[in-house]
Amino acid sequence: MSEPLIIPRRAKPGAQRDRHRSLIGASPQKTTIGFVNLGCSKNQVDSEIMLGTLVTEGFQLTSDPKQADVVIVNTCGFIEEAKEESINTILEHGHLKKTGTCRVLIAAGCLAQRYQGDLLKELPELDGVVGTGEFGRIAEICRDLLAPKKRHRRLWISQPPYLYDELAPRLRLGNQHSAYVKIAEGCNRNCTFCAIPLMRGKQRSRPVDSIVAEARQLAEEGVKEINLISQDTINYGVDLGLRQGLVQLLRELVKVEKLRWIRPFYLYPQQVTDDLLDLYAGEEKITKYIDMPLQHINDRMLKRMHRMGDRAAIDALVDRIRTRIPAVTFRTAFIVGFPGETDAAYTELHDYVEQAEFDRVAVFHYSDEEGTGAADLNDKVEREVMDERRNAILSLQESISAAKSRAKVGTILEVLIDGRSEETEQVLEGRHEGLGPEIDGVVYIDEGSTHRGRQRPASHEIDYPAPGEFCKVEITDAAAFDLVGRIVKNPVS
Repeated sequence: MSEPLIIPRRAKPGAQRDRHRSLIGASPQKTTIGFVNLGCSKNQVDSEIMLGTLVTEGFQLTSDPKQADVVIVNTCGFIEEAKEESINTILEHGHLKKTGTCRVLIAAGCLAQRYQGDLLKELPELDGVVGTGEFGRIAEICRDLLAPKKRHRRLWISQPPYLYDELAPRLRLGNQHSAYVKIAEGCNRNCTFCAIPLMRGKQRSRPVDSIVAEARQLAEEGVKEINLISQDTINYGVDLGLRQGLVQLLRELVKVEKLRWIRPFYLYPQQVTDDLLDLYAGEEKITKYIDMPLQHINDRMLKRMHRMGDRAAIDALVDRIRTRIPAVTFRTAFIVGFPGETDAAYTELHDYVEQAEFDRVAVFHYSDEEGTGAADLNDKVEREVMDERRNAILSLQESISAAKSRAKVGTILEVLIDGRSEETEQVLEGRHEGLGPEIDGVVYIDEGSTHRGRQRPASHEIDYPAPGEFCKVEITDAAAFDLVGRIVKNPVS
């Protein structure tokens, strides 16, 4: 059996990347909330729902955790590195009970759902542990923990039935013209490396009408891009009795006015129908972008991972996608160091990445996760070997991506402006449809030229296109993952 959660007591104040979010300043009349969001985009949606609920219930947000009465850490528990980051973040903010105004510290989310009482036992800083089925009760939980006569450390854990809908209050983080929409929760797969079903339960899909209603609301708020997320997007609607549920959903979403891009994430390699690929190819609003984690290519590894299909099926699928969706951007992910991955199996994976020439590839170390099928497998791979294999594939992929980027020099692309660069206000950042938010790189616009054709004023504020506008951009230079260009036409309406 694998080992239970071990709490390394090594908080590093100041080392954690600042992920506190606030839209309004603190008020002395209201209980203040400091919030830390960790993990993936699915976690981000959960955080946005909790934040929206708290604001609706009269709490005040603050971006300074030292001024917060309650600090909430929405944790990730997917792999070992994510667990360590979550624990260190809890420890770091636990110090605020001595150095700040913090009265209540809460751990929420995946790590909380998975380790429950272990967290309360090992981390006396914590007052509450809130699982993935209790997000809708976060305001009630905060009040309970703040009540003088109820002050005792507690768990709020249930089987995760919670699934938000279009009526849930939500305070969105990040760019206001791009939003994540969670279409389902949980997963019915039994991949042996994955603990998601232990933390999120079986798949539960939102009704089509609820998702479309949310998309309409977002479009009215100025959102131009919605990113559809779930653990198993290709399987959307199977629990609702839908046949080709994702196809049905997309056909309704493309009817939403004011939306420009619809980007599904996390497609499982099987169950991809020609109807779905034709919809991608034929509908202008659906980005020509496939995000499909393949995990491995060696038949023995795929079988030990409990992945459906084999190399022959994957080869045929990738060819079919590229044939039916011209100029598609293909993003995938692989795991190195899965138990039993021999040198020959790894070499096959490395050679496949070289041959397939994907646009983007993420590579993860295998992580022993308690309660998963792979945790008890023999033939573990040393971490040093994993590092070597991961680095080699990433280096290979960097050269592939660089060549693909250079091929875009001289072309004109439609780019969604995200805003000014963090590096300098003289440079804009945007993305073409082949660049997913936060993970794929950006297009830098560096000349100070504007969509109205005027040159940069010498002493006045630069008349840049606003975030959320679409512009035609000529690509003038390229790096492995980022592009550089100049605006050549007015924003696309």
